[in-house]
Amino acid sequence: MTDFNQQVIEEFRANRGKVGGMFEGAPLVLLTTVGARSGRRRTNPAVYLRDGERILVFASNAGADAHPAWYHNVVAQPRVTVELGEETFTARAVPLEGAERERMYARQAALDRAFAAYQAGTSRVIPVVALHPERERLRAIGGELVRIHAYLRGELARLRAGEPGAGEDLRAHCAAFCEALTFHHSGEDRVAFPHLERLFPELKEPLDRLRDEHVAIARLVEELRGAPDAATLDRIAAELEAHFAYEEERLVPVLDSLEEVPWES
Repeated sequence: MTDFNQQVIEEFRANRGKVGGMFEGAPLVLLTTVGARSGRRRTNPAVYLRDGERILVFASNAGADAHPAWYHNVVAQPRVTVELGEETFTARAVPLEGAERERMYARQAALDRAFAAYQAGTSRVIPVVALHPERERLRAIGGELVRIHAYLRGELARLRAGEPGAGEDLRAHCAAFCEALTFHHSGEDRVAFPHLERLFPELKEPLDRLRDEHVAIARLVEELRGAPDAATLDRIAAELEAHFAYEEERLVPVLDSLEEVPWES
């Protein structure tokens, strides 16, 4: 098995994440853990399932009655290295429990019937492990959020400095601004906010408020698309400034502090 894994690892790295044989066409990552007893770094190929920003891997051990060694390693030391295609990053490994584990394993078994057979062939509950992107990547979100807000503030200021009713140029500029704002907020709702909420349950209340504000701002955006006049621009500017200020006040300090927060054991 060690020789087989090494062949898969070499093929994966040589072909930017693509391999043949029994893993051909399967979504595959390389997972590097620190040995619970040896302290040495060990790399194993693993089939994965993406769930939002996190990556799920399954300690199936091909249906054997014992957990694979890598699972014991991540329980002892949850900081791992993930190779996914051409990307390599560190992550925090968290075993799922209860209903969430059942739901995610069932999803994987529906996608790949081998996993249904693995679970049916052993009395142990096959662990599902979520790999969360490392804190350094999350920390960068804080700076990116401020940069996006600065850009949108600048574009809105340019719109308000122009002459209201200036014809097609104003309408086109408003349309471009609306598209950028909508793209930013939809990305937060679909990806960033759910991920932050999983990692930081204490952010649920401010994140819920920000989601509600997205809905209210979306209504103003539709008004702006239809009638790009000074009154609508003033209203959206006031709403956006309050929204941006609150988001930066509540989220940026949390994201900026991640570098100093130790990894959970």
